[in-house]
Amino acid sequence: MNYQETLDYLFSALPMFHRVGAAAYKANLDNTHALCNALEHPEKGLVCIHIAGTNGKGSTSHMLASIFQEAGFKTGLYTSPHLKDFRERIKINGIKVEEEWVASFITQNKNKIDSIQPSFFEMSTIMAFQYFKEQKTDIAIIETGLGGRLDTTNVIQPEISVITNIGYDHMNLLGDTLEKIAFEKAGIIKPHIPVVIGEFKEETKSVFMQQAEKCETNISFAQDNFIVTALDFDTTRSTQKIIVKITIDGVERYFDCDLTGNYQLKNIATVFQTLEILDKNKFLITEEYITTGLRNVKRNTGLMGRWQILQSSPLTICDTGHNEDGINEVLKMIAATPHQQLHFVLGMVNDKEIEKILNMLPKDALYYFCKANIPRGLDVAELSSKAMSCGLNGSIHESVMLALKAAQANSSVNDLVFVGGSTFTVAEVV
Repeated sequence: MNYQETLDYLFSALPMFHRVGAAAYKANLDNTHALCNALEHPEKGLVCIHIAGTNGKGSTSHMLASIFQEAGFKTGLYTSPHLKDFRERIKINGIKVEEEWVASFITQNKNKIDSIQPSFFEMSTIMAFQYFKEQKTDIAIIETGLGGRLDTTNVIQPEISVITNIGYDHMNLLGDTLEKIAFEKAGIIKPHIPVVIGEFKEETKSVFMQQAEKCETNISFAQDNFIVTALDFDTTRSTQKIIVKITIDGVERYFDCDLTGNYQLKNIATVFQTLEILDKNKFLITEEYITTGLRNVKRNTGLMGRWQILQSSPLTICDTGHNEDGINEVLKMIAATPHQQLHFVLGMVNDKEIEKILNMLPKDALYYFCKANIPRGLDVAELSSKAMSCGLNGSIHESVMLALKAAQANSSVNDLVFVGGSTFTVAEVV
């Protein structure tokens, strides 16, 4: 098979969560273990960092990868979902896995795949392990899909485990309380392997503490140990940058980062805590590497969709925040961005708590309702009806791009156009 034929096979033959939702979720690791056995355990021997969390795990993964790259380590990065190209999921030093390698891997293992019948994510994860093993990465940053305890990535033995935060998302699969969701995320905590918690609430801290005690491992809470303060950020510049102050060992240090959402402050604290806990004999990460790594995250890793400026006039910004906590942070950034009228291009998926999110959105914005081109996308007429019942007014559009063009055409020079509501809406504009 060539690369396009390989993609057609992956997308059509394997159930894919980001397209079909819960039907693709496997509540066990049976397929994962079968794939690992069939491929002679590519997960074994990988030196890696394992990252879970409701929000922030993608940004944290990319920040760490950028820093390790600047330090000269051959750095693998496995994340999901992709926005444009499947190969975004699997990178080494910011370079996507080769089309030829993907096609060759699937062609050589197609009989094994067909006999096991894994999900798309299960197959993608084992593929990443195999690629990192063959390429002999020095370190691999591995992001979970959803959850943690039963996530395909949870067969690795990392140097350190990281849980960025806990919020309400995928409740139909992970549980309907923060404690239940935290229990699933805490499943990546392993015996004698240190764990970093980026952000916690009182009802989740005890869950993490219990699991760490059970695993006889050290646990560190970044929000208790690192206070990161934004000194300046400007979303109107073509070169985005947030300048932060962080106190380390009683000394104030200053860094800038090209990921400019205010919510990145929590992720930066998590990064610092992770680097502090890592074995210094294995990974010598100096302040210089941290400085250049944070400054060049997007350049080094190709990260897209995090408070990303698409156009300066009218100012057009997108962000992949889509659950309750993510939308809350997006709204804070919108409020902090000078503008007259907000034009909101909104598309959502059909398995979220739609009304809860819609009730959070500003009622004085003009909305442009649309549906991302995936089966999980919420029907645009249904979205419009639900939004209007929540006091949001707007117009219906046949596609995300048509909605964006209408929003920009209706905007004045001092207005703000924002695109969001789901990762897949953003994927069509970046």
